[in-house]
Amino acid sequence: MFTGQFASTPKGARLARRAAVRRMEEWGRPPESGESCAVALVVAELAANAVQHGRLPGHEFGLRLSVDADAGVVRIEVADAASGKRPPVTPPVSYPEGESGRGLLLVDVLAVRWGSAPRRPMGKTVWAEVVLGEQAR
Repeated sequence: MFTGQFASTPKGARLARRAAVRRMEEWGRPPESGESCAVALVVAELAANAVQHGRLPGHEFGLRLSVDADAGVVRIEVADAASGKRPPVTPPVSYPEGESGRGLLLVDVLAVRWGSAPRRPMGKTVWAEVVLGEQAR
């Protein structure tokens, strides 16, 4: 398992993604592997959302990665301090000419499951599970 706290800034989101890729490599998944790339993209999107939509002054966001060997997935959790905005159950429709709004669509494609939960004493955790190994969706 890996846990870390990162500044709620774009640089913090980049560092979280890099930390996830390093951890995947330690778990035997090289950075160029499909699994590592999928985890990196999901972490990047969830961390960017935490920075953009879940930031409260003076609070960091948390990243937790864990492997469920029985299920063959890596679980990604990104926790922020803002509890008011939880992501929709299904990703919103995005328009090609828009500059943003595709993050949850990517998460929905790359993850076998994803969702969110309230975090105590404040905030929310958005989680996603990415398949490892030869297992298909």
